[in-house]
Amino acid sequence: MTQLTSKELTMITDALTFEGLICRKARAYSRSLTDTDLADVMSRVADEHQRRYNELLAIIGG
Repeated sequence: MTQLTSKELTMITDALTFEGLICRKARAYSRSLTDTDLADVMSRVADEHQRRYNELLAIIGG
């Protein structure tokens, strides 16, 4: 694996923070919405951001 620069590590860490936040918010919305179609959309949004979060975490060896 290629060694990451400190700038790259900072950028990935920031992206992890944002992806995690978006995932948590979308998951919370999916649980609180009464419109099932919209709740399903929010669930898929949360799943996509969770996937991205996991991929970023893998880059830094987490």
